[in-house]
Amino acid sequence: MVDSEHRYVIVGAGPAGLQLSYYLQQHGADYLTIESGDEPGGFFRRFPRHRRLISLNKVHTDSADPEIRLRWDWNSLLNDSPDLLFPRFSEEYLPAADDLVRYLAEFQRVHRLDVRYGTTVERITRTGDGFTVATDRGDVSARCLVVATGWGQPFVPAIKGIEHAIGYEDMVVDPTAYEGQRVLIIGKGNSAFETASAILGRASMVHLASRQPLRLAWNTKHPGDVRGQYGAILDSYQFKTLHSVLDCTIEEIRPVDGRFQVSITYTHAEGETAVLDYHTVLRCTGFRMSTTVFDETSRPDMVRDGRMPGLRPDWQSSNIDGLYFAGTIAQARDVKHASSPFIDGFRYNLRTLTRLLRERYDDVPLSYATTPADAASLAKLMLDRVNWSSALWTQFEYLCDVFVRDDATGEFHHYEDLPEDYAVERFAAATQWYTLALRWGRDEYGDVFAIERHPTPDRARESAFIHPVIRRYRGAELVAEQHLLEDLLAEWRRPDRHVEPLTEFLTEDLSSGP
Repeated sequence: MVDSEHRYVIVGAGPAGLQLSYYLQQHGADYLTIESGDEPGGFFRRFPRHRRLISLNKVHTDSADPEIRLRWDWNSLLNDSPDLLFPRFSEEYLPAADDLVRYLAEFQRVHRLDVRYGTTVERITRTGDGFTVATDRGDVSARCLVVATGWGQPFVPAIKGIEHAIGYEDMVVDPTAYEGQRVLIIGKGNSAFETASAILGRASMVHLASRQPLRLAWNTKHPGDVRGQYGAILDSYQFKTLHSVLDCTIEEIRPVDGRFQVSITYTHAEGETAVLDYHTVLRCTGFRMSTTVFDETSRPDMVRDGRMPGLRPDWQSSNIDGLYFAGTIAQARDVKHASSPFIDGFRYNLRTLTRLLRERYDDVPLSYATTPADAASLAKLMLDRVNWSSALWTQFEYLCDVFVRDDATGEFHHYEDLPEDYAVERFAAATQWYTLALRWGRDEYGDVFAIERHPTPDRARESAFIHPVIRRYRGAELVAEQHLLEDLLAEWRRPDRHVEPLTEFLTEDLSSGP
């Protein structure tokens, strides 16, 4: 027996669940959010273990514009209340996780979001054209189901003897517990470096090990890769303090006389092997989404070693119609790229998802503005957007503005903040349309702090820093691309470097027709 029916049911009241709840509520949608805990943000009540976020909180900026300030406020949820932004809860550049927990609770309280706390989902079943969500407090029917549960369980790699490693979720966080010890940390992501940083001055030796080379965020431009605040470990490695960062395959972990012998094969040493001795082995290998609540009718396909669900371009499950994902688990389309795993990225994804859901389930057409097919007007609009939008700034190379020419009127329809792969699919029949996005430049940086620049408009394609890129499509075919020069202050307004090159490109392109 179904106890309640709703058009939209959201599972999880973390940041993503609250953000989507807010948008649906703003539009008067029929929704319910289900949360197993007694308060929102359960993940952040425990993680990160050392209670310091890596998401920036840049309180002081040159701009008074709230939209532009969001570019450097990585923790706020989007809403219409200026008092409900994260900098009101913390002024620390790298804030405490407990401040985020306080912020999320206040966000839900002030907006009176319809969250049913203390409700555990036990089974999800595909029924008819919707879903039945069985909980310990009764069944809920959903026409559209959005799973925003975040990471449900640790990712445990298939290493012989891995059961002897203590997981990040269970390890002792008091640094004195590792005093004088040789410690192996399995993993080379931020949780591994967070852990190593905490014990670096206490342990006699700390090794971080994984098969893949270290990915530094300042090289990859991805905020989920290892961040600069952990540089002390890299210093220690290069200065031969016996703390090390190892590229290797861990073959086996064996307990021997109260310690652990770990057999490894080095990645870059022609198959050289070694057996290393440690007092403690810690597993910091990240998390994965739990799929235990899905029955055989609703179980989503999983990707990336089974860590996250496969997605269509509209954040819908790749194999289950009507099942959507939100938040950090909804990153399969831009893994290790834009900021979709983080609040400052998925808050914009969810604003767009709301528009797509309302189009499908509430018959509300996807909104757009119109602009004349005039090169000067179109260039001004494009430059206004890249100079102002925090969505395009944060979700670089993923979200874009789309300008589709209406063959009947000759005007352009302007859609904001669509995933580019979604736009290519949706506008595959359009004869002339553009995307506008911010993109990073060439990958072969060499020394990222000594990049040779070429500050002339004809070499804008070689810009290494984030800069505007306009792409012209004919149907699904990319036929032209215009880069605009990078700018130190991210202000693309100069007549000779930005306005004139873009206007010239659009003038020539528009005159050529479809």
